[in-house]
Amino acid sequence: MTIKLGIVMDPISNINPKKDSSIAMLWAAQDLGWHLYYMEMRHLFAVQGEANGLMHPLLVKRNLNDYYHLQPAIKQPLAVLDVILMRKDPPFDSVFLYSTHLLDQAEKNGTLVVNKPQSLRDCNEKIFATWFPQCCPPVLVAQDPSLLKEFFHQQGDVIFKPLDGMGGTSIFRVKRGDSNLNVILETLTHDGQQPIMAQRYVPEISQGDKRILLIGGKPIDYALARIPSKGEGRANLAAGGQGVAQPLSERDRWICAQVGPTLKAKGLHFVGLDVIGDYLTEINVTSPTCIRELDSQMGTDISSQLMEYIASQL
Repeated sequence: MTIKLGIVMDPISNINPKKDSSIAMLWAAQDLGWHLYYMEMRHLFAVQGEANGLMHPLLVKRNLNDYYHLQPAIKQPLAVLDVILMRKDPPFDSVFLYSTHLLDQAEKNGTLVVNKPQSLRDCNEKIFATWFPQCCPPVLVAQDPSLLKEFFHQQGDVIFKPLDGMGGTSIFRVKRGDSNLNVILETLTHDGQQPIMAQRYVPEISQGDKRILLIGGKPIDYALARIPSKGEGRANLAAGGQGVAQPLSERDRWICAQVGPTLKAKGLHFVGLDVIGDYLTEINVTSPTCIRELDSQMGTDISSQLMEYIASQL
């Protein structure tokens, strides 16, 4: 039986095929002879309670100047697909939320969704990390400025960030004596109306913010340490960080062992942990990246490992 794989993602015409993880997954699936179907969230809809999609049959090529070809869309139930990769980047807005409800219907009818739609809703990438306090630095989630200021005065050097950001957007480091504390909190919390995260600053960020990828709750053997550029406090590749692959440390593996069983139980099949020094800071469940950098530096084939795992779950 030929496996039918659908992907829900941002417009494929806008990705960078040299770095994009989703295109690597599609290459790996096509290499196995799987049939590919492309959708954006706007292509999902329901008729009489049955989730459907406007699915474009998709051909992908390892040509960075001509990397995909879409055929005309076919309107059919999502349940005709064996597996759907939900790879839409944050923000997690209302459209994303409603899309997960439609994917729930596909899952109910037998389609494997990677990652599980309910868990995408339940596991905010910032807050989910706090489920494992033994792995985290001191951390607070709150919207009341007085609580956030109290935490800041206790810790003295703090990272403040929104709960729905990605790529290092709107992340602020505040140290003692910083006169911008009030305006930063007013801006991030929308004058106390929006909860945010506060974490004690981890100085080991200078050695890299490590991205550790897990498939089925088990880690890949190498992490990508994203090292901040000179004069920049954020290590995200999108913010100019440099990615350097390195073997997992004993502490990295311990963190994975703490988190992995919960990921597997929640149907979070492909996940990226962010680890700074000895501390877990985020759990990326929506569209984890860094496949391409690890593959190019370490000779791994993470996408093929993922497809083998997916096939084992069907």
